[in-house]
Amino acid sequence: MRAASLTFEQVEPWVEAGFDRASGPGGQNVNKLNTRVTLLFDFEGCTLCTPAQRTLLRTRLRTRLARDGRLRVVAQGARTQRANRELAADRLIELIKAALHRDKPRRKTRATAASRERRLREKKRRGETKRMRQSRPDAD
Repeated sequence: MRAASLTFEQVEPWVEAGFDRASGPGGQNVNKLNTRVTLLFDFEGCTLCTPAQRTLLRTRLRTRLARDGRLRVVAQGARTQRANRELAADRLIELIKAALHRDKPRRKTRATAASRERRLREKKRRGETKRMRQSRPDAD
């Protein structure tokens, strides 16, 4: 699976949605309707994921995994179930993309001559400051 072009529609067959009562503001709406959305993504069973990607998801998102090993995302900020479902879907895709993102490897570079010179000049200045602070017994 290419993480950069991943959409919710691609992973939807492996996503299970659950609905609960949300907390927070909303008046009677909160007490009567199940607007909180919990999405559980079964990346272990997803045929789009390679074994290496499954390992990355398992290790990088281990704090977000449910007991059964599925990736868990919850949204309850909006007042409607549809809006929370969209929020959760967006959050799920962003989590997967971030977990599968690979940083460009860093290439070693040498310090420039000017930076080496500045570092040595600063070291000498600090050493001089410390020498000036030392107490010297009088030669009387």
